[in-house]
This record gives sequence, C-alpha cells and structure tokens, in this order.
Amino acid sequence: MTRTEKAEFISSLTEEFKASDGLIVCDYKGLKTKALETLRNASRPDAIKVKVIKNTLASIAMTNAGIEGLELKDTNIFVWGDDQLLVTKVVADFAKTNQNFVIKSGFCAGEVVDATKIEALSKMPSRNELIGMLLSTWMAPITNFTIGLDALRAKKQDSE
Repeated sequence: MTRTEKAEFISSLTEEFKASDGLIVCDYKGLKTKALETLRNASRPDAIKVKVIKNTLASIAMTNAGIEGLELKDTNIFVWGDDQLLVTKVVADFAKTNQNFVIKSGFCAGEVVDATKIEALSKMPSRNELIGMLLSTWMAPITNFTIGLDALRAKKQDSE
C-alpha cells in the first residue's frame, strides 16, 4: 500500500468511525476464514462493517475520529455500525458460537467499554423491540375492552 493509498484509507476510515455509534475491537486469532465470512454475512443486513485493519492505521483513524482510550495489541478485527445495540448483538452472538473470537473492548456512546459491558448491551432490547413492547402496552386496554364486549355479547345471546 502506497503512502497516498494509506492516507485515503485512513481518511475514509476516520469518516466511517465518526459516523458510527458503536465500535468494537475483537481478537480473532485462530479463527477460520469460513467463520469470519459467517460473521460478515451476519452483519451485512444491519449495515455493520467488519474489517481486519492494521493497528497503526486504525489507531490513526480512531484518533482523527475522536475515539481515544482503546488499546490495540495483537490481532484485531474491528466491527462498527450506526446502531450500537445491533453491533453488540452481532458480536456477542458470534462470540457465543466461536471460542477463538474474543471481545476485547469497544467505544459506545462516546465512552470506552469493556467486554462485560458489551455483553450487557447486547442483551438489551433493540429499538424495534422496544417499539413493539410499547405498542402492545398501548393496545392492551383496547384488546381487553373488545374481549369484554365480545363476552357480554355472547352472554346476552345465551340468555335469549
């Protein structure tokens, strides 16, 4: 990679890191290529990016994006996207099925988080799940009212 290519790569990576809401750094040492493809395929529908990047290039891009505090050592794979909960869910689900995939740390909502916090975030309901819960709560009185009216109608039909 030439110097200009590296500069272009760093600038594009900086913009992607700035636009992302969640960035997670994981260790993938010993992971087979098919497993990495499985991770990439699982992340594609949610517009989550998965990339192996040299630590020096990633460090420069993260510094330019205002992300500080992440230590980059050994082999790292970077996973980032617009929705931090989706990123944490994809990473945590993949880590459950692959022992060689280890969550190191991340940067979510403007702060550095460790692996336990990432796993805790992955267990939270997503935005769509929360909207579904809210709608079911709002619909419960209407549903109960219609069930009661139907029971009343059935009772009146039985008495006639």
